[in-house]
Amino acid sequence: MGLEFRQVAIIVFLAVVSVVVVVWPAARICRRAGYSPFLGFVAIVPMANIALLWFIALSPWQANRR
Repeated sequence: MGLEFRQVAIIVFLAVVSVVVVVWPAARICRRAGYSPFLGFVAIVPMANIALLWFIALSPWQANRR
């Protein structure tokens, strides 16, 4: 029976929205901490997102280096 085009379109749309909702804030936090915003993509990997949070939380932030 396969999925119809409309169902596939909805699944893809929800996946893209979910990635944006997770990656965009993580990328902004990484950039403010003085790291590459591409580290935000680590947030979509299930166990790596927790490691990223700990890494950012325990590392010295760029704002505190003055």
